[in-house]
Amino acid sequence: MDESLYTAKNIKVLKGLEAVRKRPAMYIGGTSERGLHHLVYEVVDNSIDEALGGYCDKIQVTIHADGSISIEDNGRGIPVEMHKTEKIPALQVVMTVLHAGGKFDNKSYKVSGGLHGVGVSVVNALSEQLDVEVYKDGKIYHQTYSRGIPTTGVDVIGETKKRGTKTRFIPDKDIFETTYFSFDYLSVRLRELAFLNRGIRIILIDERTDKKHDFKYDGGINSFVKYLNENKKSLFEEPVFIEGKRNGLEFEVSIQYNEGFQEIIYSFANNINTIEGGTHLSGFKSALTRAVNAYIKNAGMLKNEKISPGGSDIREGITSVVSVKLGNPQFEGQTKTKLQNSDVEGIINSIVYEKLMEYFEEHPSEAKNIALKAIVGARSREAARKARELTRRKSVLESGNLPGKLADCSIQDPSQTEIFLVEGDSAGGSAKMGRDRTFQAILPLWGKMLNTEKARIDKVLNNEKIQPIILALGAGIGEDFDITKLRYNKIVIMADADVDGQHIATLLLTFFFRYMRPLVEYRHIYIARSPLFLLKKGRSLRYVYSIDERDAVLKEFGHKGVSVQRYKGLGEMNADQLWETTMDPEKRILTSVKIEDAIEADRIFTILMGDEVEPRRAFIEENAKYVEIDV
Repeated sequence: MDESLYTAKNIKVLKGLEAVRKRPAMYIGGTSERGLHHLVYEVVDNSIDEALGGYCDKIQVTIHADGSISIEDNGRGIPVEMHKTEKIPALQVVMTVLHAGGKFDNKSYKVSGGLHGVGVSVVNALSEQLDVEVYKDGKIYHQTYSRGIPTTGVDVIGETKKRGTKTRFIPDKDIFETTYFSFDYLSVRLRELAFLNRGIRIILIDERTDKKHDFKYDGGINSFVKYLNENKKSLFEEPVFIEGKRNGLEFEVSIQYNEGFQEIIYSFANNINTIEGGTHLSGFKSALTRAVNAYIKNAGMLKNEKISPGGSDIREGITSVVSVKLGNPQFEGQTKTKLQNSDVEGIINSIVYEKLMEYFEEHPSEAKNIALKAIVGARSREAARKARELTRRKSVLESGNLPGKLADCSIQDPSQTEIFLVEGDSAGGSAKMGRDRTFQAILPLWGKMLNTEKARIDKVLNNEKIQPIILALGAGIGEDFDITKLRYNKIVIMADADVDGQHIATLLLTFFFRYMRPLVEYRHIYIARSPLFLLKKGRSLRYVYSIDERDAVLKEFGHKGVSVQRYKGLGEMNADQLWETTMDPEKRILTSVKIEDAIEADRIFTILMGDEVEPRRAFIEENAKYVEIDV
């Protein structure tokens, strides 16, 4: 036996921050754009922790012209004196040692978001250079690092009347796929933090473009809810606001209903977006259901009906933010997306129920509107149940569980397959002839697609344009959606490259976002890019996808003797052309649809597909410069 195959030599010990540089994804989730911006959030979180403790009320983030970024606060400043056990300045300990910081002694911070204590040291490890300045006791303390290793001592470089900490770093281009900081990307999270921490001022400056945002919301999460609802028709002007404290737990809830049908609830624990909810969210939902049903019963609003509003009926059209802050939060897994503290549920349940019953008594008009909306929701749920049963029966009866217009693929393994949702029967016919039948399925779409932003689920289920999509995908819809039953790995929207085609694509995306959101979250949705022109000169052929590209090819070919064919729709293309330009995995251009920010995505779908005209006009005017239209 060859013992040299596995010996002590094979055991590699990563010292200090080496492990972070070796496996950065373990600490920041990846090295893409998302991981890059996570570096900023880690540093900002430290400043927010100072704010939560009452020591800081201003945070400034600056994207500098040289590609670096700085975060400065007016908190207490990181300690700079010698650390008792490490025998180096405390600042250096914080910047170079994992799991080091003021969050572990339960005294420096009663509430903290970055509980793993790896934040700023990880940022340091993944930066080409990091400079930190501490403004404390009238002095400016400074230290420089390169890839996590100190290159200077902690030196006094001047005097100041300021206090706080400023961290400036350049991300390591050997680690990250991109080192370009996005002003818009950062704006989303910083705005969210300003909403969640009432009265804190967060400034974002981009020296490259002179853009600036100054976020400060004295209304806190009430302002957040109004922001989310600003393009919707609200049932009442001022949100219902409830706050409470008990056993070291502080929580806030803001509620406002609108005339729409979507349930929009965002929950946070110590400023962390708990996208999977948890005990704080379940406590709130339970209290809301109990309170509304108690009001309906006391008011005798359902004397002659057998229906009883359930939780989903009562939450139809709600926009709400639930935010809790507690000393020792227990999260499910490293991702921190679900709060598990068992005592939180009961505390929030009892206080929210009590406060809601008081609100209903003091605001009879608002209470009645909420109750009536819940009752209508219950009636619609019953109609939706019947529609689901009809859809299930159809799925059993129609051609082996599948819609008649579907041309399915031969492979049964969903991970290997893709389906094209094709605008029009003509294009659908070409796609069926041009496809690779082994792994590509085709479902032609015809007629005007339903705007699901303005429709309840019973209307969606009964719609003859949407039913075939639901049946073909096989994963259900809404609360019944089960992504494990999805029949295709890729769902490709293939529409004409004109205004009508883009409208159809937007309608489909709205449907997927509202009723099959995991398809978007797990990146199963793609948009195919079809050519606008075919240019021919002699035997040379060139498909181009934009007017600028057409003009560049014309210049390359020389204008003389060049024929230009403008494709008005996919139906004008032969099967072999459609395959070559839009369906061949080796040549096609697919855009993956992804959600970087669900809150902003929700607002944009409401603007584009909702009832309000003015926000849509403003959005189009603001973004028209990014759109190319060929008339």
